[in-house]
Amino acid sequence: MAHPYMPNSTPDAKTAMMRATGISDVDELFEQIPADHLTAEPIALEAGIKAESTVRRHVRKLLDRNDSCAENLNFLGAGCWQHYVPAVCDEIASRSEFLTPVWGTPSSDHGRNQAWFEYASQLGELVGMEFVGLPVYSWGAAAGHAVRMAARLTGRHEVVVPSTLDPERLAVIRTYCGPSEGNDPITVVVARHDPATGRVDLADLEAKVGAATAAVYLETPNHLGVIEADAAAVAELARRHGAETIVGVDPISLGVLKPPPEYGADIVVGTTQPLGVHLNAGGGVGGFIATRDDERYAREYPTLQVSLADTIVPGERAFGMTLFHQSSYGSREDGNDWTGNSVYLWTVVNAVYMALMGPQGFVDIGETIAANSAYAARRVGEIEGLSVLWPSGFFKEFVVDFGGTGRTVAAVNEALRGRGIFGGKDLSADFPELGQAALYCVTEIHTADDITALVSALNEAVTA
Repeated sequence: MAHPYMPNSTPDAKTAMMRATGISDVDELFEQIPADHLTAEPIALEAGIKAESTVRRHVRKLLDRNDSCAENLNFLGAGCWQHYVPAVCDEIASRSEFLTPVWGTPSSDHGRNQAWFEYASQLGELVGMEFVGLPVYSWGAAAGHAVRMAARLTGRHEVVVPSTLDPERLAVIRTYCGPSEGNDPITVVVARHDPATGRVDLADLEAKVGAATAAVYLETPNHLGVIEADAAAVAELARRHGAETIVGVDPISLGVLKPPPEYGADIVVGTTQPLGVHLNAGGGVGGFIATRDDERYAREYPTLQVSLADTIVPGERAFGMTLFHQSSYGSREDGNDWTGNSVYLWTVVNAVYMALMGPQGFVDIGETIAANSAYAARRVGEIEGLSVLWPSGFFKEFVVDFGGTGRTVAAVNEALRGRGIFGGKDLSADFPELGQAALYCVTEIHTADDITALVSALNEAVTA
């Protein structure tokens, strides 16, 4: 029986498609898959649900099994952070002219191109660059694309990254760089961090940057929350060896931190999730790439671009795509890189958020986050047995060492959950050299009472 929500699922439609492709059985389309890769027995799926009301109840029951940040106090960040999303962001993004068009086609432009242009213009001003592509799936995807851009620009095939990278983001970068036996592989070289500061070890970095280096990739604040105070020296080192400098940033920090071009960045990447995008699991949260308005860089973008152009009417200008055929949208496998994602709607949200904030708004929120996180770090560091690694020079996130308590982070987090609190991300597996340590996140949403509740719960958890 054909399901009303499944297109081309009627027997007649299937027969017509098989006739057109010259097959008599759908299994013929998968004959290249080795037999030992196929399941030997049917998957035991439950019977399909046909009634919408029953589906809704079923999905609601599944969702209610989750504990969300709406009913719990959350100090977990590590790449997807809880910031306040103004109601107008959701209101405008849900308008039918933005929500329902087929993204990427000229026929679906109902103000979308202007919204995209505004997104690129505002983000460019925020990060200090003039040329901004439409977002890719995530920060990791943006960093991976930027590394490949640098390899094409320099003709080299090596990138040096710091050891403080989020392991998940590093895995994405490695995927973009490709395996050594693949086409145009890029070797990822990891430079150590200084355990005394949490910043990249300049001596080790210098030893690993050379004539084969296409780019040096640096994040500030880094994954452990530390601001890379030596970023200018890193960029100078890369420039001395003819390499590009790629800097990853959390854009919400740029109201209080210098934009990357001011200390030597050539390509800036990062996430757009803090700019009005709710926490979500399983979907893209947006990553951006930005450079100078230089054709040398512009020609290497794999993303869609929106610009202003003259129309056939003298004196009239319109928003439209540019450099389209260097992307996989215009040239498929012949594009610079394969790009395509589900996050273009977030550009509307991002544009609304940045317009609401304005320059002073970013200063205000940056100062608030810096003050809140510094206060939280001081209070947490006063708890017996706890210490904050690198207690100065961080933004929004800081590392708490539980080594003096004799408790594991997992045990502490379980105790906090019992108090309705999500504790920091357990770092013991990703960064074993830090021992029992956790990454705590504090943003503009956290109040003094929230921090007091955390301190009280931590006191109980480490002494129980």
